Amino acid sequence: MKLLLLLTGKTTNAQLQTLIDDYVKRLTHYVPFSIQVLPDLKNAKTLSMEQVKEQEGQLILKALSPNQEVVLLDEHGRELRSVEFADYVQRKLSSGRDVVFVVGGPYGFSKAVYDRADGQLSISKMTFSHQMIRLLFTEQLYRAMTILHHEPYHHE
Repeated sequence: MKLLLLLTGKTTNAQLQTLIDDYVKRLTHYVPFSIQVLPDLKNAKTLSMEQVKEQEGQLILKALSPNQEVVLLDEHGRELRSVEFADYVQRKLSSGRDVVFVVGGPYGFSKAVYDRADGQLSISKMTFSHQMIRLLFTEQLYRAMTILHHEPYHHE
């Protein structure tokens, strides 16, 4: 079983990317984990919000396979505490299916992506840039792994 973080557009902040890379390296000690970056849309500035969502949605759907479980990181998703997220990840790992966590673009997801998703999680009630969510999610996934392995990273 593998975990994948699917992103629309590359991380443009080198400092954030360095931190993300560090957590990815740490995570691979526990579970097969990778990040797949979908290319930025060409001429996105000339498109409407709905056109951007639709075109990004097509790229996201094309990157998914039918046997993968898809979890959208979405502001309207279910919020979990870190320990609850660790339990959530454990259940996903036990299912035997590859799980893809998806971070959409700045306008969110198209209806087709919502229809394909198996679930939605929210990182916070606060709004963060899509660049920051990548770091926050990889850190929380690492934290979940340390909780599941009873390691002293998380304190409660």
